[in-house]
Amino acid sequence: MAAFYNTGSARMEHNAALRFHDALTHFKVYEDYLDSRVTPMDLFYLKSRELARKLVEHGHKGTVLSREEFEEKKAAAQAAEAARSNALYNRSQPMTLASAGKELKDNFLKALAEREEANRSGKMTSVIFIRDHNTLGQEVSGYIDYAHRLKTQDFEPYFNGKKRLMPGRSDLCYYNWKTQVSTSNSSPNFEVIYDDPNGLLFKNKRDKKILNVDPLSGPGEDSNRTLLQSDLYIHVVIYDHNIRTV
Repeated sequence: MAAFYNTGSARMEHNAALRFHDALTHFKVYEDYLDSRVTPMDLFYLKSRELARKLVEHGHKGTVLSREEFEEKKAAAQAAEAARSNALYNRSQPMTLASAGKELKDNFLKALAEREEANRSGKMTSVIFIRDHNTLGQEVSGYIDYAHRLKTQDFEPYFNGKKRLMPGRSDLCYYNWKTQVSTSNSSPNFEVIYDDPNGLLFKNKRDKKILNVDPLSGPGEDSNRTLLQSDLYIHVVIYDHNIRTV
């Protein structure tokens, strides 16, 4: 019961704070704010709006904002309102897909296109395993966080066939079979677990579920493994992890 009361109380305080900040944006200057706190009784006895403002400002410290506090809170409220407007605008805009309108022939690029919208929207997080030769002819392999790459790179050149998607040292995992250079990095979507007895694992940061990339084991709950035949790479596997929304 106490927990319910505390939660309800916190929600009421949060809503009150939002109303307070919203109200501040309606006051053009500090004097307008003071005028909203002046009562008809103040004006009746003081006969001066300026004196009434000073009484409110200096006579109610602790309950009335100072000029500095007003300017600071008004700026914060305006910034929050702008952020809300931008978020609503972004949600109303159609998602731009790099794969849209492209004539894709290779199975790998087709598979990326099929998963692009889900990975951009957060419904799915896909991990791509690639093994092939780099521009120096060295065999490399690695695991790529597709959703993260979509946010940090332009995928038009990949879908246009002008560039090849390849694992790098900043991806989830990377290994150069020639130089034996090995790296691993957690991403915004996955935590890399490389010291588990079951082998290499990726822990999804949103739902905390484990993605197992061992081909002899199942990929894990809410995950699927797809082996692709591609003319572009020696070996390609895509692991799709579906994010459930309650």
